[in-house]
Amino acid sequence: MSQPIASVQLYSLAKEFSADMHGALDRLAEIGFANVEAFDFVSRPREIRAALEASGLAAPTGHAPLLTDELWTPDGAIPTPEPDVVFAAAAEIGMSTVIDPFVAPERWRTADGVADIAERLNRASERAATFGLTVGYHNHAQEFIASFDGQSAYERFVELTDDGVQLELDLFWALAGGQDVPALVSRLGGRLTAVHVKDGHAPATNPWAEGSDGFGSDSLDQSHAGTGDVPLTEALRAGTGIRYAVVEYDHAPGDVFEDVAASLAFLRDGGFVA
Repeated sequence: MSQPIASVQLYSLAKEFSADMHGALDRLAEIGFANVEAFDFVSRPREIRAALEASGLAAPTGHAPLLTDELWTPDGAIPTPEPDVVFAAAAEIGMSTVIDPFVAPERWRTADGVADIAERLNRASERAATFGLTVGYHNHAQEFIASFDGQSAYERFVELTDDGVQLELDLFWALAGGQDVPALVSRLGGRLTAVHVKDGHAPATNPWAEGSDGFGSDSLDQSHAGTGDVPLTEALRAGTGIRYAVVEYDHAPGDVFEDVAASLAFLRDGGFVA
């Protein structure tokens, strides 16, 4: 089995990327990344592709909503057009997989809601194939609140989606959702093709549970990979088909470039990436 390749989610440095796209990408290349995971790319694919090429980087994956008309973030929503526009932009950049990063909590609370999410993503997968792309889903913690006959809403979703739908498991948010993270990685098996390598101290209660207080990214206690509560080593070793190990911070604890470099060092020193 080949090792995953390292990447970094550009949301981690959204401010720096917006202020100086070329400079931010050059810094990531200097740190040692060859790949990034694109974010907020739909409105400017040509510009992003040119900047990636100038820095010697590729974006095999990217985040964009496919099941709603806006991309949720802890600090506000970003409007996004219909899937065909997303797929065209992704293809122009040279991606292989478009990953939906967030579906609203209320849609995960019923079996019918979960079935609808799965069916919509299956249809998006069929449409993406006409652009030469695949689709995937990235979790937060709302997918682990409800359960049906002892099965979490997330794993029910996995069961209902076609094998061609990729799974990107955010290891920090799976822990925040109360999961035994290495065991979940093992159960997902070959369906799990990407992980978000993220560490820190998970919120005491699931932020999307009914009655929970709202939160912003600056309220999260996140740290360099290997220094928090997330069992990253065990989770990464449990994977059988992971292709991308994507460094991400929702809230970088210090200088974001130093922070992503520290997490890349964890992946390399542990022998987790090629």
